[in-house]
Amino acid sequence: MRVAIIQSCYIPWKGFFDLIGRTDRYVVLDGAQYVKRHWHNRNRIMTPTGPIWLTIPVATKSRFEQPIDEVGFAEPWADKHWRSIELAYRKSPFFAEEAPALKAVYEAAHRLERLTDVNTLFLKALTKRLNISTTIVRDSEFSPQGQRTERLLDICKKAGATRYLSGPSAREYLDESAFAAAGIAVEWMSYGPYQAYPQRGPTFDHAVSVIDVLFSTGSAAASYCGPMTIEQAARTG
Repeated sequence: MRVAIIQSCYIPWKGFFDLIGRTDRYVVLDGAQYVKRHWHNRNRIMTPTGPIWLTIPVATKSRFEQPIDEVGFAEPWADKHWRSIELAYRKSPFFAEEAPALKAVYEAAHRLERLTDVNTLFLKALTKRLNISTTIVRDSEFSPQGQRTERLLDICKKAGATRYLSGPSAREYLDESAFAAAGIAVEWMSYGPYQAYPQRGPTFDHAVSVIDVLFSTGSAAASYCGPMTIEQAARTG
């Protein structure tokens, strides 16, 4: 049982889905503190003139140290974001094919009141579209105890993990020996290298939302959300 535990992000980049696709269970760590200017409520999309930010306006005034799963919205946002997406991608080769399903997700998101619910909604829709069968659950299902390493380890134990796949940024604080003592192997995610695809921006940029891959490559999108094969890498030089 390989488990990953990461805070939710808004319409994440393809590397996020690469990581999730390598696990049996992804635990949404939204009991963690919300951090401003993080990926929790924003991401980038590509336009013909370059990438732009889509940011969900969240209510944070006088709400310091609130967990992600308590964050609400400062104003309506979903329709505005969809219009920006439509403007950026309407001439992309697979926009007509992919747009109806994604627009329906934005219409559903408009009715939600919490950031964590919005992020989970998009995450489940996009993993399904990319044929990723990983089980997605909330950290609250495990009533996790402790801080940082202790909290992650507690979730892993309760989830029945034998392997824990971690993002590389956690190397600064994760105590691998505690996992080893519990019989859980820690594995570190290495992103890419990813294959480039025809993108409408002036310069190719991997670090944009996965919806860029969908509108640019359509049914082939899943193949661009994992590392290049040896043959592909050889062709790119």
